[in-house]
Formats: sequence, structure tokens, C-alpha cells
Amino acid sequence: MEIQLWRELLAPYQLAVDELEVKFNHIIRECHLKGSYSPIERVEGRVKKISSILDKMQKKDVNMNNLEEKIKDIAGIRIICQFVEDIYRVVEMIDERSDMTIIAQKDYIKTAKNTGYRSYHLIVEYEVNTLKGAKKLPVEIQIRTLAMDFWATVEHSLHYKYSHHIPEYIQDKLINASNAIVVLDQEMSAVRDEILDAQNAFSVKANLISDILHNLQNLYRVGNRQEVQRIQEEFYKIYEQDDMEQLIRFGHQLDIIAEGHGAQSLH
Repeated sequence: MEIQLWRELLAPYQLAVDELEVKFNHIIRECHLKGSYSPIERVEGRVKKISSILDKMQKKDVNMNNLEEKIKDIAGIRIICQFVEDIYRVVEMIDERSDMTIIAQKDYIKTAKNTGYRSYHLIVEYEVNTLKGAKKLPVEIQIRTLAMDFWATVEHSLHYKYSHHIPEYIQDKLINASNAIVVLDQEMSAVRDEILDAQNAFSVKANLISDILHNLQNLYRVGNRQEVQRIQEEFYKIYEQDDMEQLIRFGHQLDIIAEGHGAQSLH
């Protein structure tokens, strides 16, 4: 097939990847805006390279006439989570959506592959609108923890290095590493509430400090510079004390001062 024809074939898949990346990233932003925890840590998307498609066609004895029917992972989305529990929550969220339909799924977390690979795979049907009209496409969604993703990335690189024939001694080490990752994810889940509390506290403090600095910057434009300098020095003293209650009170008082000067609405 000519390269231009390949590009035309793959263009709708790239559109699907682009749209799904936006939608899943919006879930992250929406959770943050609500001040709630996002089960999605980050999102990555890709369209399979032509060379990889050709390799898979050869391996599965697929010809060009049934390429799109037989190969379901031309478009791929990878969703990374902090905890194993988040993976299953994300699966529920996808199942509840009206803009995509799950048509196949495999749980390689509860039952890992022989290689030690762990992840949750979904094939969803997703509709894109092109110049030629609407087209429904299969998209593979892989959902895994940060630790699982690190392992899978390393294994993927080794497969290319050794042309899919990884030496037995390296494969044994990969399986040992996979087992260690299971323990790591279990330990992280055991202290999940404490981790989330710490992350939430950090986020609250970061947002509060950002608001305080924003108000100080705006007050410099409209207020008495000496007075603003005094307020800023007071902020630094409270910040050094690392007293969250004092910082919150200071933030509230500064809001009142900024509002009195009409400074909160400045950009």
C-alpha cells in the first residue's frame, strides 16, 4: 500500500486518539476543580506505527482486506493510575459512558500473563466524524498502575532489543520484578488513605499559597507599596512557621483586603 493510502487509513484512528485523550484529561481536570481525587493520574495515546501493523498482520496472517476487522489495537490509549483500586474504578467510569461501548475486556491484573505482564485491557467502540462521514472504530484502552507501567515499558524495550526472544535469565528477572511490583502495589493500597490525605493536604496548601501570591501581586498594582511590602513580610513569617491554620486565616484576611481594593478580579 502506498504511504498516502496508509495515512488516509490511519487518519480516523488518530482523530479517535486525539479526542479520547482530551476526554480523559478532562476527567482529571473536572475532579481537580471539584476538589475530589482523580482515579486517573495521566493519559497517553498513540496510533500504531505502520511497521508494527505489518508485523502483526504477518503474525496473525491478516491481509489488507480484513485489516481493520482483525486488528483492534491500531488506536491505543494508556491510562495510568496510582492504585490498583483506581483501575477498576476507571473501568466502571468507561462502562457508564454513552460515547463509547466496551466490546471486549481482559483482566491481566488478577491473572497475569506468563511473562509477568499486568494490565487491564479494554476494546471500546468509538465513533469519529470525518469528511467522509461518521465512522465507528475499535480503540484499545490499557489501564495500569505507575509501577505496572514502568515494568511494561522496560519489557517492551527488551522485546525490541532481542527481537521478541528475550534470554531466559532476563525473563526470570522480569518475572521476579513483576512479583515485586505486585507486593509494592499491595503495600501502597494498604496505606492508600494516608497517601491520599497527604496529597490532598499538599494540594490545598499549594492552592492557598497560589491565591495569596496572586492577591499580593494584584495589590502591588493598586495599593500602597509599603503596606503591601509589610503584608508580604508577614506572609513569609507565617509560611516559615509551617502553620496551616495561621496560613488559612492570613489568606482569608488578605482576601478581604484585596476585595476592598478591587484587586481580586485583576489579571
